[in-house]
Amino acid sequence: MSADPNAPGFSLPIQVVEGGGFTAWLAEDHSVPVVSLAWSWPGGASLDPKGQEGASALAAALMTEGAGDLSALAFADALRDEGIGLDFSASRDSFDGSLRALAPALPQAVRLARLAMTAPTLAEPDVARLRARAIARARQSLEGPRGRGARAFWAAGYPDHPAGRPSGGTEESLAALTVEQLRAALGRHLRRGPQGREGLLVAASGAITAAELAALLPELLGALPEGAPPAPPPLPDFRQFGTQVVPVASPQSFVLFGQPGLPVDDPDWEAAQVVLRILAGGGFTARLTRSIREERGLTYGIGAGLDVLFGQSVLAGSCATVNARVAELLGVLRAEWKRMAEQGPTAEEMEEAVAYMTGSQPLQFTDSRRIAATLLAMRRNGRPLDWLERRPARLAAISRDQATKLAARLLVPGQLSVTVAGQPEGL
Repeated sequence: MSADPNAPGFSLPIQVVEGGGFTAWLAEDHSVPVVSLAWSWPGGASLDPKGQEGASALAAALMTEGAGDLSALAFADALRDEGIGLDFSASRDSFDGSLRALAPALPQAVRLARLAMTAPTLAEPDVARLRARAIARARQSLEGPRGRGARAFWAAGYPDHPAGRPSGGTEESLAALTVEQLRAALGRHLRRGPQGREGLLVAASGAITAAELAALLPELLGALPEGAPPAPPPLPDFRQFGTQVVPVASPQSFVLFGQPGLPVDDPDWEAAQVVLRILAGGGFTARLTRSIREERGLTYGIGAGLDVLFGQSVLAGSCATVNARVAELLGVLRAEWKRMAEQGPTAEEMEEAVAYMTGSQPLQFTDSRRIAATLLAMRRNGRPLDWLERRPARLAAISRDQATKLAARLLVPGQLSVTVAGQPEGL
């Protein structure tokens, strides 16, 4: 590689802050008087009992719809009056909270976040309103090929695990949820301990010192119940299922394709990022984009990447095309998959991908929210403090031989599973 592995990379000094029995990573920056915090617990939708799909997601949405003696309207007014952003959400494998506020409004932001976590109202009118909204989203997601295909793809890949169920719930499961079940979903997550990848993780960024953050942590989290959330069910290997067709009345078919990925602690994780940037990344230089869009006009856009789940990953991608050309698209996709697996990337492709990934890294950290979220993801994935600073050197050190061996290990054409939602011809 022509890139200099000793060249200075993106600098993001990270401090480890201890306060009140809690640990947080902090990227301190006083250039703008804004503070962002992000925190999470493992589990998320994976802890929803069968038949209660969507419980964690709906309960998380309700946490800012009134808490303590504040109604939903009063709580919203309190946030708006101080310009505070406060959000809770549940993904497939985690339950997350975040706040963003101007430094003078930080005490009020912490007070409201603590109230939302310890005394959410879950009043019946608010539950009914957000339930109706969630049901409408679930119903709408199945109206077209994209949502129908995504549900079928993950259900086939993980048929006996919550990862194969819709994390936002179904129309039927959402309609049946009780307030008691929603409170139970919160109780499974909102716990003080343990600290670390098996429990509570916290990150912060912006105009706050380490001492101020140390004092803030027990204010934010100290009133939570003791104990740890339940352990998520072990994630099985992604099941290969060949090609499945989901009939949907549509002039286009939505295509999802995937195969087993890599664990996040795999030593070739970043070599995989380089290879996938070349094969299926953004921009018009990616092989799939050139072959499928530019040369044949089969789709408007196509991409693939490692979708992380419980420290593992699925190499998943998607695109759409007219029904009459689905078979042709899949033929080109499989040919490019095989070509990369057998030959690896060229030296020129390697140089371009590494240069892009190195040069674009600072653009990912333009505001405190993104920085806090990145620190949280680093902690969740077990990254060291200097992971970002050393990333350019690690990328530059990836040889073409290493990338070629990784491509042969990662990209297994025979393991590629495909879901086509639409009315495809020729399959």
